[in-house]
Amino acid sequence: MKILPDYEHMEYRDVYTCLLHRYRHILGLWQPDIGPYGGLLNVVVDGLFIIGWMYLPPHDPHVGDPMRFKPLFRIHLMERKSATVECMYGHKGPHNGHIQIVKKDEFSTKCNQTDHHRMSGGRQEEFRTWLREEWGRTLEDIFHEHMQELILMKFIYTSQYDNCLTYRRIYLPPSHPDDLIKPGLFKGTYGSHGLEIVMLSFHGPHARGTKITGDPNIPAGQQTVEIDLRYRIQLPDVENLRNFNELSRIVLEVREQVRQEQQRETGGSPDPPQEPPSFRGPDELPAEDSEKSSNGAAAAEQPAPEQPVTSGHGQPFVLPVGVSSRNEDYPRTCRLCYYGTGLIAGHGFTSPERTPGVFVLFDEDRFGFLWLELKSFSLYSRVQATFRNADAPSPQAFDEMLKNIQSLTS
Repeated sequence: MKILPDYEHMEYRDVYTCLLHRYRHILGLWQPDIGPYGGLLNVVVDGLFIIGWMYLPPHDPHVGDPMRFKPLFRIHLMERKSATVECMYGHKGPHNGHIQIVKKDEFSTKCNQTDHHRMSGGRQEEFRTWLREEWGRTLEDIFHEHMQELILMKFIYTSQYDNCLTYRRIYLPPSHPDDLIKPGLFKGTYGSHGLEIVMLSFHGPHARGTKITGDPNIPAGQQTVEIDLRYRIQLPDVENLRNFNELSRIVLEVREQVRQEQQRETGGSPDPPQEPPSFRGPDELPAEDSEKSSNGAAAAEQPAPEQPVTSGHGQPFVLPVGVSSRNEDYPRTCRLCYYGTGLIAGHGFTSPERTPGVFVLFDEDRFGFLWLELKSFSLYSRVQATFRNADAPSPQAFDEMLKNIQSLTS
């Protein structure tokens, strides 16, 4: 009351009726509809406010740093019987906004004073400010020309949505005692696209990584990686692991086992073994533009899905020579590796295809993905923030949510 004297004569019933009850359906996690880029919004009750916080990954490539967040809107009672919606976008303080609850799992926000979003220095000042906030650097610090193009493209595209946004509800994945690790949200490195948010979930013998934020190649909502927990990979010793061709041989053998097993499951006779593809380096197929998942090597017999990770020492791990990584500060020991596939595509999500790779589990909060064809490595670190009102009411509701966000960008 001392901090907020306007609420001195407010009754609790008014707060509940006009604020908490009226806007109860927008509490929780949401994904904004910003084309391929997506996002993560968390709407919470904070004292006598309801605030929508946009969660942003840390600056590239510091995947282990905590998430950043900024307020997009807030709702509170300025008068006894009326809730006020304020837009928090821009640098001129709160201003008039509007919220419309379209349906149970969808709502939209609108700013009624977009002049508060503009800066005196025009678009150039707005771009420089956005770049410092989004990337923690200036354009002069970014020497890669293609990366500069991607950054400018994102600024131009997302700026169109500064006055009106639609949000769709997302749930955190349900967990099970037999899961390899606890499912949830992770920050991952994606080449020149920077850090993106991925949701790891478990579905029987498979694990899936779904993009909550995305890029023009693989949009938000798409399944970036899929891990087959039936096919565990035994990595060679460190010296042989440095040899990319040796790792490729192991992974391609597993891919052939998977192909033959799928053939048997469909009732057909296995085709003759396929010739291994010639692997292209980053210069021939830019790792910055694409995304990819991982493969694993397994024995001829398919083992049961692995039990949850427990504490203990793992085996030494090092990236093969020629494999690029945005973050060289990856763990040098791993616990388990599995075969998986990753989704890559051209700009505009053209010609998408799943390609083999290696899923590398470091510990409960970190895993990696070695994109075999792109010769690149993505490192993922768990989002440690706690989210309320975000659990799926049922496993079926979670699966339906995944289908819905994927269909929006398919």
